[in-house]
Amino acid sequence: MSLPDAGERVPLPCPSCSPDEPTVHEVLKPGGHSTVRCTECGQVHKEKVEIPDEIDMDVVVSQDGSSVSTTVSAPKEADIALGEEFIVDTPEAIQLVRITGIEVGPDERVDEAVVNDVQTVWTRVVDNVAVNVTVHPKDGKREDTRSITVNVPGDYEFVVGETESFGDEEVKIEGLVVRADAPEYRHGKLDHPGDMVYAKDAKRVYARDQTSTAWSAW
Repeated sequence: MSLPDAGERVPLPCPSCSPDEPTVHEVLKPGGHSTVRCTECGQVHKEKVEIPDEIDMDVVVSQDGSSVSTTVSAPKEADIALGEEFIVDTPEAIQLVRITGIEVGPDERVDEAVVNDVQTVWTRVVDNVAVNVTVHPKDGKREDTRSITVNVPGDYEFVVGETESFGDEEVKIEGLVVRADAPEYRHGKLDHPGDMVYAKDAKRVYARDQTSTAWSAW
């Protein structure tokens, strides 16, 4: 653990506006008991503030078939696990990513680990994603089934039974296949009206063309 520098921002409870939940505080005067100011209400108070020791963690960021390598600073004693999301700063942009692999040794991957034991973290971008959509025609000609790719925010909701418009495409959602790394879904394929999957969790979307006549496999 180390002491913060003046100007650093740290999460702390505020005795005035948030005694039970941490808010962002600015360190005014570092020391054994630092003088800090709550950025929510302006309350100035003294708190014992220690910053966990951090190390650089190697991160591979994948998006649309390409990958870039970068590093992020993380507390060395922190735990990380598959499926967790965090922010990385790549040459392209600041992006939200999800952990898809944790490498702790040559050809050795685990589901969770302490940052200090990690060699490389593998991730994929989830703030903006490309989703594959299989579109069945209305006329029953199975050979006319086609695939399109739509680019949407990661928190975009695909809902079975709803009609979506993507450019010149208008389709009705009939089924959703969930990614293996997606949390909190009852199973991998959803096809009941009202079933919902976020775009970042969707492996494939099955839909019916609303501009022609559609065979559906669901």
